Amino acid sequence: MSLRAETLTRSIEARERAPQAHRRPPATVIAAVSPAKAQVTDTRLTAVVVNYNAGDLLTECVRALLASALRVDVVVVDNASDDDSLATLETACDGDDRLTVIRRGDNGGFAVAVNEGLRATDAPWVAVINPDCIVRPDTLATLLANAADERTGMVGGLLLNPDGSEQRGCRRQMPTPGNTLARVLGLHRLLGRRWDFNLTGSPLPEEPVEIGAISGALMVARRDACAEVGPLDEGYFLHCEDLDWCRRFCDSGWRIRFVPDAIAVHHQGACSRRAPLKVLWYKHLGMVRYFRKFHGRGIAALVVSGVIWGRFGVAATARIAAVGLRRVTAAAQRS
Repeated sequence: MSLRAETLTRSIEARERAPQAHRRPPATVIAAVSPAKAQVTDTRLTAVVVNYNAGDLLTECVRALLASALRVDVVVVDNASDDDSLATLETACDGDDRLTVIRRGDNGGFAVAVNEGLRATDAPWVAVINPDCIVRPDTLATLLANAADERTGMVGGLLLNPDGSEQRGCRRQMPTPGNTLARVLGLHRLLGRRWDFNLTGSPLPEEPVEIGAISGALMVARRDACAEVGPLDEGYFLHCEDLDWCRRFCDSGWRIRFVPDAIAVHHQGACSRRAPLKVLWYKHLGMVRYFRKFHGRGIAALVVSGVIWGRFGVAATARIAAVGLRRVTAAAQRS
C-alpha cells in the first residue's frame, strides 16, 4: 500500500471514529434531504481532471478513479505543465482505453480547461475532480446513488485533509455581502454560525443534505443540468468558478446535495505551490468578480470588494515577509 493510500485509510478511519453526537447538523444551517426514491439507471460517468504540474499525485488521482466500483472514463486536460506528471501518468496507464489526455498549448485557467474536458464527453454524468484529490472505490457510486432525484443537478462529498480533518470549503452556504464581510473581518465568531458561509466546523450531517455550494475539487453534475445552466464562467482564471457554477445551478432551480459518506482526501494546493502569490491574487480577483456579477456594483458590493482587496494586501504582505524571513534565516545558517 502506498503512503498516500495509507493516509486515505487513516483519514477515513478517523472520520468514522468521530462521535455521532458531533455529526448532527444545526437545523438553522442546512436541512436534511429525503433519500432518493428512484435509482440512477444510466451510471455512465466521465471524470474531468485539470492538471498543472501535479506531479505523482495526478497518477494516484487517475488510478483511484479507474479503480472505482462503477466504470469511470477519465479525461485529463493538461494546462501546459512543464513537469513529468503527464509522462508518469501515461506510463502507468498505458493502453487503458478509459483514459483520454488533452494537451493544451497554454494555461488558460481552470474553467477553460474544465469546459474543454466537458466538451470531450457526452456521458450523462460528469465529474470535476482536482488532480490532488484521491477518491476511494465507492465515492463516485455513493454520489450517484444520492443524485437520483430528477431536480438534483450536482452532488459533492466530504473532503478530508491528509490528517483526517474536514477540509474547509467542501460544504458552504451561498456567500452574500453580509456573511462574507462577517467571515473576512472575523465577526462570524461573535455573530454565530449563521453569519459564516463556510460550514466546516459545524456538526456533520448523518444523511445527505441540500446545500448552497460544494467544492470544485470534487463535484458530480448531471449532463442535462449542465446543458441548461451552461459551462463554467471562463472569466475566472482560478478560484470561485465553482461557487459561480453552484450559484447558477441554484438560480436555475437545480438542487445541490452534500453527501457525507462519499469521502475523498484532497492534498490541497499541489498545483499552486510554485506561485503562491499569483494564486492568492487570482483567488481574491475571483471573489471580487463573483460579487460584482451576482450583487451588482452597489454600496454593499463596493464595500465587500474593498475589504477583499484589503485582505489580499495583508495576506500578500505576510507571505512576502515570511519568505524573506526564511531566506535570511537560511543565509545566516550557511554563513
